Formats: sequence, C-alpha cells, structure tokens
Amino acid sequence: MEEQRGMTPAVGGAGASEQADHPMLELLAQEGSRIVPERGETIEGVIVSISPTEIIVDIGCKSEGIVTARDLERLDPKFRRSLKVGDQVMVYVVRPEDSQGNIILSLSGAQLESDWQKAAEIYESGEVLEQEISACNRGGVIVHVGRVRGFVPASQLVSVRVPRNLEDAEREKLLSELVGKKLHLKIIELDRRRNRLILSERAAQREWRQEQKERLLDELQEGEVRHGVVSSLCNFGAFVDLGGADGLVHLSELAWRRVNHPSEVLKVGDEVDVYVLGVDRERRRIALSIKRLQPEPWSTVEERYQIGQLVTGKITKITDFGAFAQIDEDIEGLIHISEISAERITHPREVLQEGQEQVMRVIRIDADRQRIGLSIRRVNENEYFDDSEWQDPNPE
Repeated sequence: MEEQRGMTPAVGGAGASEQADHPMLELLAQEGSRIVPERGETIEGVIVSISPTEIIVDIGCKSEGIVTARDLERLDPKFRRSLKVGDQVMVYVVRPEDSQGNIILSLSGAQLESDWQKAAEIYESGEVLEQEISACNRGGVIVHVGRVRGFVPASQLVSVRVPRNLEDAEREKLLSELVGKKLHLKIIELDRRRNRLILSERAAQREWRQEQKERLLDELQEGEVRHGVVSSLCNFGAFVDLGGADGLVHLSELAWRRVNHPSEVLKVGDEVDVYVLGVDRERRRIALSIKRLQPEPWSTVEERYQIGQLVTGKITKITDFGAFAQIDEDIEGLIHISEISAERITHPREVLQEGQEQVMRVIRIDADRQRIGLSIRRVNENEYFDDSEWQDPNPE
C-alpha cells in the first residue's frame, strides 16, 4: 500500500508532465483525431500495396483506405502503371466507411478535385486558354480543362455563327465542324457544387484583342507600313485589323481620287498594306492611309495630259455650278456649267447624269492646285485655244 501510495504522486506530478510530452502520445492523439475522414475530403496518403483489383492507401486513420478496381479503370493507363508502393498520393474520400468498415478512396476523384482547383485559379486570374473541342451538341461545344468537363454555348462562339432558327440537326452539324480544333477560350462561370464550368470564345477574343491593342499602341510608329485586313466599312472610312487592333483609314486617305464611300475601293476581308499616319495613345486611336503608299497622280498629270486633248471620262458628281468627271483612276476634272452645252442651260442635270460616259476636251491644267478644267461644248471645235479667262468656281 505504501508503494502504491508512493507511486501516486508520479501520476499527477513530474511524471505526468513527461508522459504528456511523449511523442507516442502525440501521435496517438493525432491518429485519434482522424479516426474517420469526411466524405468529399481530399487528403494525402501513402500506397501500402498494389494489386490488379485494388490499391491500399494509408491515410493516417485507424483503418487503411481502398481504391477500388472501378476507380482504377478511370485512371490514365500510363499514370496507373507508374504507381508503386511507398508513393505519396492525393486521394478523394468517396465513403468514410462501408459495410465492412473500409474507407473507400478515389485517385481519379482527387485528380478531378485538383483540376477543379486549377480551373478556379484560372477563372480568378482571367487567363485565356487554348483548348481542343472534344464534342458538341445542339447547344454548343464541349471542352475539357484537365479532367473537368466544360461547355461553350453556341452564343459564345466566334469561329462559327449558329442562327437561332436552325433545326437541331443542322445546328449540331454546323457545330461539329469545330470538333478537333483548338479555340482560345475564357472561363466565364464556375460552380463546383453544380459541376458547372462555362467558357466563352467571344470573351477570350475580346481579352486577346485588348492585349494586342495595348501591344500595338506601344509598338506602332508614325511612318511605318503594316499589313492588315479590312474588318469593316462605314460612311467616313474603313477599319483595318492590324492583328488585334483596328486602325481607321479615313475616306480622304483611301485613294487620291474622290471616294464617296469606301465600298467603291474596298470590301470586308481585303488584305491591304497601310501607312501609319499617327498613333494617339491617350485616345487609343490609330490613323492609317492607303493612298500614301501609291504614287501621287497629280505629280505626272502634265506629262499625261495636254491642253486641247480629247479624253473620255465618267460623270461622278453634279453640282449647281457644273459637274465632276473622272478621266482616269485617280484624276477628276471639272466641267463648268458654261462648258457643258453650246445652248444655255440652268442646271447641269438638264443634259448630264451621274455615271454617264462622256467625251471631253482638256481646257486647263493646274497641277499645283490639283485642278483640271474640262469642256463638252468644245469637243467638236477644229481649232482649240487655251481659255485664259476660265476661272475655277471651286477654289481652295
């Protein structure tokens, strides 16, 4: 009894403190805190054994976990063959305890969870991905971000346009053309709980073009010559895509001749060389020219035309004071109302109409001011003389 009583103080005294600090007790406490893992948890373990039908993994709990044959079939064969005893692996808890008390684990589930985490990081960063289209249905196309299945709705595609009124079979046929192709995509919606990953080619293209525009605005210099594609036409000019950013070729910079609408000289999709007139980095605008890369036609006009020469041209514009006529691709001349007819007329439209082919005589050349005077009424004169009294009704 005395000995027992003598031992009593050790339990509550210094001996108790030593036992509390013993590493084995700490290990037992940790193990006790992980008696049963939680469903859906992803944890690290060590492979204990491998057989054709299962893999046993120690996850630090009372019992070891089992990766079943069904899950092994989901693994990439190369990855499965690489596994060996002693490897540290991440596993996903499918069931904390089955009817036999086993913990059911999944290697493929852990990989999927890892890919969902990567997808979430990509979504947060706004990164643009290049992914291959693996399949399609009537609503859009399917891609995989790692092992996560993603969906690109037809409305978010740029590579193919799918009209809403198409039959399902026609829609699917159109979308099937994208299968196997790689597209630039951006994740626009992620909901892990609903296994929902939505991507957009439209948003990726917008992001890509923004980056390219920033790069071009930094790189472009006035006086450079660049190659581009006509992306759109409007009343005041044409926009040319320089590889991610559009520059404007104003109507006055399309050609040396008068152009009423850019469709007269260009169409969407045309490849053109352009001269960089200016870069406004503050307003993020690029001014371009096509005509500056072509010879200035008025510099040789006096070599090609002489006073008294007969020319054939097309009436391009009629005004109250006369009409303009195009006599070659880039040269327009003016027919004053007094030079249209030998008879008195009150308006050029009484005898002329736009688009009309007309023979005329050159009566004046002023290359410096880019002016040529033409006459219809003098076409049949046998002797032609320079009309020094002729005045330009539309001086600069």
